[in-house]
Amino acid sequence: MIQMNAVSWFDIYVDDMPRAVGFYEAVLGRKLEAMPDPTGESEMKSFPADMGAYGAGGALTKSPHAGPGVGGTIVYFGVADCAQEQARVADAGGIVIRPKFSIGEIGFITLIQDTEGNMFGLNSLK
Repeated sequence: MIQMNAVSWFDIYVDDMPRAVGFYEAVLGRKLEAMPDPTGESEMKSFPADMGAYGAGGALTKSPHAGPGVGGTIVYFGVADCAQEQARVADAGGIVIRPKFSIGEIGFITLIQDTEGNMFGLNSLK
């Protein structure tokens, strides 16, 4: 049996795709890519990913089956230093919920609310 990571993909649900794309591109400094939905039911924009590398790929998704909001699931984006992306959040239309804080030996986290009402995190080693 092949050992796999617990997460293989994520969707961040949005109401306003252009607004959400603008937010994530501004904060993370990465361009999102158009992604076809094989069902034809959803609009999707994927985060750049190498599916053969460590970690999970994912997308912003506008779907009639689910919507955005603060809840029990938080996606953490790996970055070099949380403080850099955190500094761009307000200008991009988001809210820093909890500024960069230590989680001990495994680095630092910042918690953010995006333009759609979703909470997500940033994780860095410094």
